Amino acid sequence: MEYKTSLVTGGAGFIGSHVADHLLKMGHRVVVFDDLSGGFKKNIPTKSIFIRGSINNQKLLDKLFNKYQFDYVYHLAAYAAEGLSHYIRRFNYENNLIGSINLINLSIKYNIKHFVFTSSIAVYGTNQLPMHEDLFPQPEDPYGIAKLAVEQDLKAANKVFGLTYTIFRPHNVYGERQNLSDPYRNVVGIFIKNILADKPMTIYGNGKQKRAFSYISDVAPYISECTDITKAKNSIFNIGAETPYSVLTLAHIIAKAFNIQPKIEFLPPRKEVKHAYSDHKKVKKVFKINSTITLEEGLKKMVLWVKQNVPNTTKKFKDIEIYKKIPTNWRL
Repeated sequence: MEYKTSLVTGGAGFIGSHVADHLLKMGHRVVVFDDLSGGFKKNIPTKSIFIRGSINNQKLLDKLFNKYQFDYVYHLAAYAAEGLSHYIRRFNYENNLIGSINLINLSIKYNIKHFVFTSSIAVYGTNQLPMHEDLFPQPEDPYGIAKLAVEQDLKAANKVFGLTYTIFRPHNVYGERQNLSDPYRNVVGIFIKNILADKPMTIYGNGKQKRAFSYISDVAPYISECTDITKAKNSIFNIGAETPYSVLTLAHIIAKAFNIQPKIEFLPPRKEVKHAYSDHKKVKKVFKINSTITLEEGLKKMVLWVKQNVPNTTKKFKDIEIYKKIPTNWRL
């Protein structure tokens, strides 16, 4: 039997491990590449091949591309702390931009059939709502700038070398296997961690900022399947949940999922896009998506998983480069 061989970077992480799972179900041979800085070995599908390493290790990556002759690259490795990216600019660009360029270079060199990239709605910045793919991107933080630069580089690589790609812009994804120990990203995970520690859920500002929160099964399968869909080639897709909620409403829904009264602590506002949610007409049409999981239903599933699993812990992040104007609780 001839296998399609896929490289999944960040495959020990949250979204990446779900993508790897789905690819295995599709009959792919899957190589997971992860440095375990934010992912965990127990997330890695047992039938995959695991290689530990960094996407900044060009020599190791070259050996892997040469050995496995990948058909597809699914690039999900990133440090997705959007707010923190203002204070870790060099770290952000080295990991989220330069590491991605290493993969694009090798994909060109080894004639990869298709490059799949998970970008972010952070590329839109403050923009028309709901955000759609034809809007002019205007990212407001280094994380979004790095993601947009990779998108642009993929377009250039396609024009010059014929490297086909699909770009997804997910947003606020939550669900089973999410890292609950990172204090800088994933508001759903942070709120759940606070509840488990019997601490108040911390909200920056008044909590009226709006986001749409996307359950993992509304995102990962479509990322996995895009290489089989002709109309997905050389295209960009918003993907995720439809309905926006305020962060304050999210806190109340999470508390309800735990069957407790919400305890909330309001902190000084931080510099962030106030409202961010997307239009999904394009992805629905191409991938024939008829429905998505509601926030209440998704959080019930996630809370059930949390209650049945011991939360993972990650090493303390020690690469903060700028402390000027950093939120007080991050400084501590």
